[in-house]
Amino acid sequence: MAVQQFNPAPRPTAHPMANPGYGKRLAPSQRPCRADDFAHLTRREAAVADYVDRQSEGADISVKTLAKHLPGYGQCAVATILNGLSAAGHYRRVRQCVTSASGTNIWVWRSYWSRTPRDDAWWADFAAGELGTSTIPAALARTAGYDVLARLGRIEARLTLSASECAALEAAAGAWFERGASESQLLSALTAGLPAHVSHPYGFVRARLLSKLPPEPPAPRMVMECTDCGAPGEPASLPGGLCRTCTGTDGPAPLSASAGVHDRVGRLRSALRAGAGD
Repeated sequence: MAVQQFNPAPRPTAHPMANPGYGKRLAPSQRPCRADDFAHLTRREAAVADYVDRQSEGADISVKTLAKHLPGYGQCAVATILNGLSAAGHYRRVRQCVTSASGTNIWVWRSYWSRTPRDDAWWADFAAGELGTSTIPAALARTAGYDVLARLGRIEARLTLSASECAALEAAAGAWFERGASESQLLSALTAGLPAHVSHPYGFVRARLLSKLPPEPPAPRMVMECTDCGAPGEPASLPGGLCRTCTGTDGPAPLSASAGVHDRVGRLRSALRAGAGD
């Protein structure tokens, strides 16, 4: 009897990357990898978490792609597991407004991953832009401002300040750093286009610090989504990354673009009815 020949099962291909600008993003301040990173999760959740954690930045970790590359896990199973990872503080899905190479603003969908489990307050701070920013905390900014002012006379003799004058202007200079300005930007603003003679360096520097102060940085353009259904909402309305509809609990309703449209249409109809009655 002839022996039936079986073709070997194909080896899984390398996990694909998402389109540029999309996909997995690492949350800041990750702890080093440890053997017990996901010991608090169920066995299935831990297996998927370990797989996602090993993927590169920018990897496609959508439900469909993970199900395709994880043998034994269908899309429904992967979606349920991602909900569990979200509730455990490892995963959040967001829509983020970014500037493209052509200079236009576009919205991209990103999945933020944290090996270290984070609570809702941490994720709320992250979404609000309080983590991972380029600005300097106020206390350090004031110190940096004093240092620049103290060195200003060595860079430009016409703007030499005394110690007391540096202390008096320290907060005004620090405000530049709080708004994301660099040291070179501050120095350039203070020294560019100087007159031949500066009679009162203190008043001159003070006037430039105030008149050329950069604008407040724009508000972070990031909207968190429900991990399960994708409804956008404020972090407070998405405990564990899930909206109240998906969890079956009471709480603030998620943001709804359609709700705003309905409100505007209702007001227009009321105005038209009122006009028709005149």
